[in-house]
Amino acid sequence: MQGVIAAVPTPVDDTGRPQRGAFLEHCRWALENGCDGLNILGSTGEANSLDTATRRQVMSWAAEGLDTGRLMVGTGTPSLAETVALTAHADDLGYPVALVLPPYYYTPPSEQGLIAWYGALHRALGPRRIAVYFYNYPQMTGFPIPAPVIEALHRAHPDRFRGIKDSSGDLGYCRSLVASLPDLRVFPSNEAALAEAAVSGFAGCISATANVSAPLCGALWEGREAPDADLLQTVSAIRQAVSAQPLIPAVKHMVMRRSADPVWDNVLPPFLPLPPGARDALATIDLPAPAREQKTS
Repeated sequence: MQGVIAAVPTPVDDTGRPQRGAFLEHCRWALENGCDGLNILGSTGEANSLDTATRRQVMSWAAEGLDTGRLMVGTGTPSLAETVALTAHADDLGYPVALVLPPYYYTPPSEQGLIAWYGALHRALGPRRIAVYFYNYPQMTGFPIPAPVIEALHRAHPDRFRGIKDSSGDLGYCRSLVASLPDLRVFPSNEAALAEAAVSGFAGCISATANVSAPLCGALWEGREAPDADLLQTVSAIRQAVSAQPLIPAVKHMVMRRSADPVWDNVLPPFLPLPPGARDALATIDLPAPAREQKTS
């Protein structure tokens, strides 16, 4: 796994039921327009607002309709048993990577407690080949995953604990992990970090706003050895404009603009649909041309 990975949203109808057709259409668009892979059922996918049966259903849709070699899936929950079951199901479906949040209810856990929790996940998975990427999102979980925890688990089980998505926004944290664990796949969540990927050793990015700017992100990744300053500025401006609104409703609204499918404007509580002012602000963002037009222009 490397490059631009979009953390894809999950379309739902007005009763909250995920919609297979719209979901697969957007996933295919992203993979054909600059994304090297997709993160299914992460925070942007509203996974923690879905029950286990629904998560398994969406996981199956993606595995049946897409190249599983280009997918990772969020399977972390506060329950170790449920996390094991979802991760094992992902392995059964052929997912190569599970993105696993730390147990986020009893906080803050000790470092040894986190090592024990992830270690128990590893033992329960047994000979299964699925890799586990840590998901560091302290703004949501209430605590960062300490670097010593990642180092201990990666060194003890390098074939299992192979990477991390960092949504903290702290690139210093990411750089320090690369320095101490050079074979760990480190993915910041901000696509602007692609401009320093070659220098800092990042494996790419896993981003919500890549759903909007995928063709530009793909070009930025391809040119990472000599980043284009104007391209970086455009990508960063799109991220800032989308992130200035409630992020998940804003991303879904931008997918609605591209696809013209109104189902994308539905969100799960506690999120609310975007108010008119936010929609007006997002209307000022020019949608990037498809990747094939980027290459021929």
